[in-house]
Amino acid sequence: MAAMQGPNLGVNYGWTARESGWNAGMDANLKLLDAVLQLSVKSRAQATPPASPANGDRYIVAPGPTGAWAGKAGQIAVRIEAGWSFFVPKVGWTCFIEDESVLSAYKAAGWSPGLAI
Repeated sequence: MAAMQGPNLGVNYGWTARESGWNAGMDANLKLLDAVLQLSVKSRAQATPPASPANGDRYIVAPGPTGAWAGKAGQIAVRIEAGWSFFVPKVGWTCFIEDESVLSAYKAAGWSPGLAI
């Protein structure tokens, strides 16, 4: 496995030549980058996963989550390959909230109310 992990996105790096686990580690890196770069989510008002999400759908999990989202409030939920992946936001991340038409920033206290754009 990678020797180091980046402090911002958590991308793994530092593999040695022909190291075992490189493929799985790089696959995880690419999923992470695809999920959080140019971040836009459908909503931040849902606490329950949608019934028929499309591959690539993203949400900020609302407070009091249930089902597959239990315990993931405030995180980014991304539908990848028929399952949910979760990413803990870092201070400074920005996200367009589609159903509100606002741009929100993640701060130590959580997601900001947002600016209309």
